[in-house]
Amino acid sequence: MVQRVAIYCRVSTTDQSCKRQERDLLEYAAISGYQVIGVWFETVSGTKHDRTERKKVMALAQSHSIDAILVTEMTRWGRSTIDLIETLQDLHSWHVSLIAQTGLQFDLNTPQGRLIAHLMASLAEFERDLVRERVRSGVAAAKAQGQKFGRQPGQRVKADKLGPKVLHMVSEGYSYRKIAEKLNLSKTTVNDIVKRHRQSGNHD
Repeated sequence: MVQRVAIYCRVSTTDQSCKRQERDLLEYAAISGYQVIGVWFETVSGTKHDRTERKKVMALAQSHSIDAILVTEMTRWGRSTIDLIETLQDLHSWHVSLIAQTGLQFDLNTPQGRLIAHLMASLAEFERDLVRERVRSGVAAAKAQGQKFGRQPGQRVKADKLGPKVLHMVSEGYSYRKIAEKLNLSKTTVNDIVKRHRQSGNHD
């Protein structure tokens, strides 16, 4: 059965062109007997997260509209090792191959590709475990040095700063809703300021 493929070409800057990648991949597809569904072009650096065209290709893969994705090399597809692993896992779950014209091929139709899929899954889990361990170690070290996490009691910078003005407006007869609107506060914050003032014993 003829495989349906999407061609994905990416360059990092606007002064570069995808034309060479497109030409090479179209030739590769013709030699391999693939049916090219379309060609997608992306101009974005390898570290950027927003890849609109790649998302379109992934959507085709998820809907089973293609059997494989062609790239000139894996670095054109993945923005990092973990990103490459995670996207390969998604493609594997949809039974879609990622085939590089040169270098590594994630072709699920071959024993090598299936082996790589299992290795990638293991590496992804290992990487996630490392990240979790680094986060836990970092938090533990920070706590040991006395650093506190989350908003601490008394850390109400805006509320404390506007407290006197809120109390003055209350004494002038303004409603909590009007005070909140004028000072760009929530009604709950206004209520909390007044409540703390009364609990402190200052009823004037």
